[in-house]
Amino acid sequence: MAMVNIKINGTPLQVEDTVTILEAAKKVNVKIPTLCYNPDLPAWASCGICIVRTAGPGSPRMARACITPVAENMDIITHDPEIIATRRTVVELILSNHPSDCLQCPRNGNCELQTLAADFGIRELPYKHISQGLPIDDSNPAIVLNPEKCIRCGRCVKVCQEIQNVWAIEFLGRGINGRIASAAEVPLGESPCIKCGQCAAHCPVGAIYERDDTVKVWAALQDPSVHSVVQIAPAVRVALAEEFGLSPGTVFTKKIYAALRRLGFETVFDTNFSADLTIMEEGTELVHRLTRGGDLPLITSCCPAWVDYMEKYYADMIPNFSTAKSPQQMMGAMIKSYWADKAGVAPDKIYSVAVMPCTAKKWETRRNEDMKSAARFLGRDAGWDVDTVITTRELTRMIKQSGIEILKLDDEDADNPLGPYTGAGTIFGVTGGVMEAAVRSAYFLVTGKELGDLNFTSVRGLDGIKEAEVDFGNGTKIRIAVAHQMGNIAVVLDKIREARAAGRETPYHFVEVMACRGGCIGGGGQPYGGTDEIRRQRTEGLYKDDRKSAYRCSHQNPFINQIYKEFLGEPGGPKSHKLLHTKYEELPLYTK
Repeated sequence: MAMVNIKINGTPLQVEDTVTILEAAKKVNVKIPTLCYNPDLPAWASCGICIVRTAGPGSPRMARACITPVAENMDIITHDPEIIATRRTVVELILSNHPSDCLQCPRNGNCELQTLAADFGIRELPYKHISQGLPIDDSNPAIVLNPEKCIRCGRCVKVCQEIQNVWAIEFLGRGINGRIASAAEVPLGESPCIKCGQCAAHCPVGAIYERDDTVKVWAALQDPSVHSVVQIAPAVRVALAEEFGLSPGTVFTKKIYAALRRLGFETVFDTNFSADLTIMEEGTELVHRLTRGGDLPLITSCCPAWVDYMEKYYADMIPNFSTAKSPQQMMGAMIKSYWADKAGVAPDKIYSVAVMPCTAKKWETRRNEDMKSAARFLGRDAGWDVDTVITTRELTRMIKQSGIEILKLDDEDADNPLGPYTGAGTIFGVTGGVMEAAVRSAYFLVTGKELGDLNFTSVRGLDGIKEAEVDFGNGTKIRIAVAHQMGNIAVVLDKIREARAAGRETPYHFVEVMACRGGCIGGGGQPYGGTDEIRRQRTEGLYKDDRKSAYRCSHQNPFINQIYKEFLGEPGGPKSHKLLHTKYEELPLYTK
């Protein structure tokens, strides 16, 4: 890597020859406006807003900063009257083909196009407004597609095809008639979509967004005949604070509990507790497969977008999938069975809400009849185990709608017995966290001893694929793999397939998969604007929460031990299987 000398607006700068003009400008605190660019995605310069001059003042030579690499002695002008006028015209042209219903848009106040229009002082449009009259596609249980708002930046297509390798969204038409649509132009709910929501997380406007279920939650909170119960996922506690002006990764847990009670929830639990429960079930399942025989590797099942992907693309690996439900669904089952009996609340009068960083969690609640396990166990109506899921973004809107000044609230604790959690439960929210939590308890289940160093750092970080080996002693060595961001998954799974086809030993014993980059901290329902730096900060927040926990292993949680003693019996036992486990089936890519 060589260094080159350049000038940006007359300021000398030495940078690596691999950086773009856009990246170089940031080093001297110059912000070049962009719209199609996103640091997660390959730049492709479709919008043209980032144009700059590359040969000094008055030069006719223009370049698009997001894709143009720097060169020796390059003299770059990022702003002058002509450049600003050109950028303004680009924004005006985009607005001429964009609805002006900003007040009704889910991205109002948090829209990149709206921000650019304000920055350029656009009050009137010199061009005739053109509307295609395209209908909204709300056939998907997790996300909504409004092609009329599409600005053809391509972010959603790139993340779906090149990052997630799902190919549920594509471009149709050309020029002014260009638009986004689901693959094969079927309704999005019938497409290969896995509901991960990364398209919504990367869309700069309101063309794709999460299905808003806050109206359902408000109705339940105002209904005196129901008992409202809520749970919050691990990753929510290190992202919600961003929406209220605090730094990413700020551990906000106890203020979230307080805000949920102010909203009207009567009982507040924590999904971290059921993450501990998941480890007990999944860890036991791993130990049984290692010691008693069974399909290896065991593959984690807590990510619903990954479950959907697996059932569509890798159904041959269903025998390898852990039958353990996700923490969300385990908590839902426990609320309407164990806790309902303990609290003396009729299960059919409980309205169970989950606050998640993930849009696919909305779909998961109705994935199959196993999501009504409490009702089947009790033999009477209890509805779905989880009634409604809202994302971190939806909870933000509810708090703001209610006028709650969350930063001024006193800290509060979650309710017992489904609230207290260990450090292992909290790291479920990051890539490698499920694996690390499982290893901590699996080691204990195999050896009867506590793992010496609980910080299993080899599975941490944002590398797309991580591999490691754990020595359980007595000659037992466990080979593990961690993959996140759906486009990376095929490498691991194809390696397993190849070994199986050749009759070789499995390359891994345990595999963790999360659909989104960074794991749940980068979920499709998290605050907009996520970058790798923000993901690192959120990750560190969860590891900080882990380090300060009184207990750091799931099997040490006294309330987990209580629930097995009083109700479930033993991990992997008959009652656990009725309430906490599920099954899978091959799904077609396109459904009707």
